[in-house]
Amino acid sequence: MTPQTPLLTELHSLLPELRAIRQQIHAFPELGFEEHQTAALVTQFLQDHDIDVTTGIGKTGVVGVLRGLGPDNGRWVGLRADMDALPIQERTGLSYQSTVAGKMHACGHDGHTAILLATAAYLAKHRDFSGTVCFIFQPAEEGLGGAQAMIEDGLFERFPCDAIFALHNWPSLPPGYIGVNEGAMMAAADSFEITITGHGGHGAHPYQAKDPLVAAAHLVTALQSIVARNIHPFDSAVLTVSAMQAGDLSAYSVIPDTAHLSGTVRTFSEAVQQHVQQRMQQVCDGVAAMFGVQVALRYMPLFPATINTPHYARLVAQVATELFGAAQVDDQLTPSMGAEDFAFMLRQCPGAYFRLGQGGAEQGRVLHNAQFDFNDAVIPHGAAMFIRIAQQFLATTDSL
Repeated sequence: MTPQTPLLTELHSLLPELRAIRQQIHAFPELGFEEHQTAALVTQFLQDHDIDVTTGIGKTGVVGVLRGLGPDNGRWVGLRADMDALPIQERTGLSYQSTVAGKMHACGHDGHTAILLATAAYLAKHRDFSGTVCFIFQPAEEGLGGAQAMIEDGLFERFPCDAIFALHNWPSLPPGYIGVNEGAMMAAADSFEITITGHGGHGAHPYQAKDPLVAAAHLVTALQSIVARNIHPFDSAVLTVSAMQAGDLSAYSVIPDTAHLSGTVRTFSEAVQQHVQQRMQQVCDGVAAMFGVQVALRYMPLFPATINTPHYARLVAQVATELFGAAQVDDQLTPSMGAEDFAFMLRQCPGAYFRLGQGGAEQGRVLHNAQFDFNDAVIPHGAAMFIRIAQQFLATTDSL
């Protein structure tokens, strides 16, 4: 059971209002770079709490700035939440289920937004700190690079954070549980497309053709050998061919001219990432020579790995332990092969990314699932983490 400190007691008193806001955002989901209604709600909330607001950063991003009433020590801390939804048709049947066909908050970004709003409301009321807190509401986390868009729009030049922190709800962890580690939290995510061009022909006379399907089949199998046989067992990598397209299912006697493959690569280090890409090219070249076809690889790096600054990961673990007790904290959490574009912010500014348990996985309510819903009960837990991290960071004079 979570100890009821004065901080948590006050945050629980805010829960009815924040739950209503979270469920309103849930009912009206917006995809990446379309978060106009959500951004307007966030802006109004921050302004109602006398927080300076800048809008339109990274297209639909919002940044709130709150200066403490203590002596200005020149320190800035950034707290980030994502706002976008996913192109999924919701099937929860909730009273606040998505009202927009084909769109839903299936990753809990509505909850992340509510947590950061709760944090802002509390700190605006308790401004007995030195320095500046920067509330960063990011658009387009789901594959569209909203973090990078905010950075390119001058995020850290206009709001010079000395450190930055973010969280993500995690259904496989118990409600209120905190997970973090001092290194990688999420993998780099790359995508690839492979086009195999042969020479079509009659299925009864394959010797007159150069069959791209046979080449594609060998290529799928050969690509799997890269992780199994070229990557050190103590390193981590995933290579998945997730789609194959070729020919016409009704044209049973026609060998097509082309076949297409696509998939993803996940790694934690740039050296492994580069090695996988190099070996993929070599495998493609080898299959092309073996079957007399052309094989074109298009490899596209998307997100870098999310790597915590060890010093600030330890701060997260310390705060969590003080708030909830050591039994509710894992400071050596196993990284996920999923990706997170908060990685771009961590490349520009030291900080840490942590997980907030919310439960639900045991009932199948996992991330990116049509049955998912954020657990409002953990809003105070997430806000308490952000508040104490900000307060402790601003109260110290250490620098990296």
